[in-house]
Amino acid sequence: MAYDPNNIFAKILRGEIPAKRVHETEHSLAFHDIRPLAPVHVLVIPKGAYVSMEDFSAKASAAEIADLFQAVGEVARKLGVVESGYRILANAGADARQEVPHLHIHVFGGRPLGPMLQRAE
Repeated sequence: MAYDPNNIFAKILRGEIPAKRVHETEHSLAFHDIRPLAPVHVLVIPKGAYVSMEDFSAKASAAEIADLFQAVGEVARKLGVVESGYRILANAGADARQEVPHLHIHVFGGRPLGPMLQRAE
C-alpha cells in the first residue's frame, strides 16, 4: 500500500478536516475516532507520511518513534483508562483491513473489550 497524501489523516494534519483533538506534540496527533467502537476510541498518528508500522519503524527517526509511543501512554492517562485497562491496535495491509494508508494506533477502553480475535479453526 502506497502512501496517499490525500488520505483523511493527512487532511486532518493539514487542517482541511476538523478533528476532536486529545493530544498533540511535534511528531504526533491523537484525536477521537468519528465512528467509535468503545466509549474511549482515539487514534494516535505520526505527523510524518508513514503507511504502516513497518514503514514507520524502518524510516522514522528515533524521536518520532519515541514520541508516538509516549503519546499512546499519555492518551490512556488523559482519558482515564489506565486503571481499568485499554487495548491498542494498529492494522497493516489488506489482510488486517487497514482502511487508511497512514499509520494509526487505535486506543480502545472504557468497557470490557472481549477477546481480541476469534480462534481460527
